Amino acid sequence: MNRPRNQKTGRGSPRRRWAAGITAGITAGTLAVTGLTALAPGTAAAGSHAGSHGSSHGGKDAGLLRLIRSMSLEEKAAQLFVLQIYGKSADTTDPAAVAANRRLYGADNAAQVMARYRPGGFIYYGENVADPPQLAAFSNGIQRAAAAQPHRIPATVAIDQEGGIVARLQPPATQSPGAMAIAAGRRTADACALARITGQELRAVGVNQDYAPDADVNVNPANPVIGVRSFGSDPSLVASMAAAQVGGYRSAGVTPTAKHFPGHGDTTTDSHTGVPRIGHTREEWERLDLPPFRAAIARGVDSIMTAHIIVPSLDPTGDPATLSRPILTGILRDRLHYRGVVVTDALDMQGVRDRYGDERIPVLALKAGADVLLKPPADAAGTGVFPRQLAGVVAAVRSGELTERRLDESVYRILDVKRRRGLFRDPYADETRVGDVVGTPAHLAAARRAAGHAVTLVKNDAGVLPLRPGPRNVLVTGWGAATTASLAAEIARRGAATAVRQTGLSPGKAQIDQAAADAKGRDLVVAVTNRAWDVKDEPGHNGPGQADLVKALVATGTPVVVIAVRDPYDIAWFPEAATYLATYSYTAEAVRSAAEALFGELDPGGRLPVAVPARDEPGRVLYPFGHGLHYRR
Repeated sequence: MNRPRNQKTGRGSPRRRWAAGITAGITAGTLAVTGLTALAPGTAAAGSHAGSHGSSHGGKDAGLLRLIRSMSLEEKAAQLFVLQIYGKSADTTDPAAVAANRRLYGADNAAQVMARYRPGGFIYYGENVADPPQLAAFSNGIQRAAAAQPHRIPATVAIDQEGGIVARLQPPATQSPGAMAIAAGRRTADACALARITGQELRAVGVNQDYAPDADVNVNPANPVIGVRSFGSDPSLVASMAAAQVGGYRSAGVTPTAKHFPGHGDTTTDSHTGVPRIGHTREEWERLDLPPFRAAIARGVDSIMTAHIIVPSLDPTGDPATLSRPILTGILRDRLHYRGVVVTDALDMQGVRDRYGDERIPVLALKAGADVLLKPPADAAGTGVFPRQLAGVVAAVRSGELTERRLDESVYRILDVKRRRGLFRDPYADETRVGDVVGTPAHLAAARRAAGHAVTLVKNDAGVLPLRPGPRNVLVTGWGAATTASLAAEIARRGAATAVRQTGLSPGKAQIDQAAADAKGRDLVVAVTNRAWDVKDEPGHNGPGQADLVKALVATGTPVVVIAVRDPYDIAWFPEAATYLATYSYTAEAVRSAAEALFGELDPGGRLPVAVPARDEPGRVLYPFGHGLHYRR
């Protein structure tokens, strides 16, 4: 694999030049930061300063304090922002990416944005990712651009890599089955190991912060935005799993982020498109939502992400938590004594944009107690508002609405996390070793074990499972082109003749009728569902098609095995189905584990991490928390 391009120049490796930069002394306004040290990952809790220099400064690192004093007000304000960027390299010339970046920032690419504004960092989305070597080169390009600035402050390079349904870095990177799948296996060792593996692979491609784990307690089966991203509906289970993942990420040298404070688990509104309102009393919040965040803090989580939700019992003003001083300062800082970084959820989400103008939101978030301002939006004309938001923060300090001391507190916390991750010492990915770390056989085996532990046999009333290998005629139908094809291939490997009819998220009557016709005369039908419970027949919802498909298949009289590859609640919408497995995930490893469970090669040992209520009767539980059947004891 290629080395970073500037390793080929006569100026030396990026590591040597970076080290030279931070020990160069004070020249032309550039501050020496020789006081900066890097603790081993996980040795200091968030906000603590164990092992840092400068004890005369209240335990704060003297080098960081000198660095902050040397920064202009504009540079400090810019350090608070983590920006979305388009393209697949720091110096991209791709016309579409350049046009998108110009609309947002008036600059062509990440390198130019860094040179012009000096933001604290960037966040990757799927659009930025081609493969691990490309992403490592992209990250190194960002860090080279940061090193070229006067203060040589390394960049936060962040990503949402929760696992399961939220994974920007796809295969060959190792795919965790996701939070709810891990919790179904009830093994905190799996949670820790998969977070460590994800962290190692992210650091190998130059990513130093993961916006994970999700610490929400999903007590609402109709939650449209959390669901399987949560470890479950039990606060103790979520707390133990989230804390284990915090430790796993930190041990890999990646900054974890517990989200979404104060808890996004009981809403029927997606904060991307609306403003959720949580009706929990203060006592209910303390019992249900608080424990995972308290556990994450105790484990030393470096970063906590806010939620764009209104919680009247915690703040009666109607402000979303992201902009709420009673929540972020009164509870998170003062009551829970959290001293780490507070990062907002993305500022382009509707949940934070309804009440105030975009230019005011960063100032209000900082006044509330936030530190990092994530992903500024574009206005109605498609023009990025980040330059105006940046100017608004600066103006708020100059007017006295914000003090510079308050700004310095956030900048210190941000820089201190970068210091403790070792970024001042070496922010670069080793492009020659990406393949030695990402997607290794050992990592893939760990993901496969965790996916196997997750498989939950919820219902086996007809005694269809386990199947015996051998000749049979099987139809695999339902959601997911790749999922149905992969499942059919796995079944065929065990001697069956298989046919595939993929029907998507919202099958219509013609598709359902054809699948039912195909099912007649078969020995078995395997039907895959993905949020079949989302039966609203409205834009943005799946509609009743998946549930109607399963009912039509059952009505043929052919034995039907339903596999829910996302939320486990689907069974409530077709209780006539006699056989039902839940995998909580549709990663390749989850699909293989489902096939192994069908044939008894794997005894499904997963237990529901949520309760499954009856349709239209939320007070009646069909399958309780902890339910799970086995083939053998």
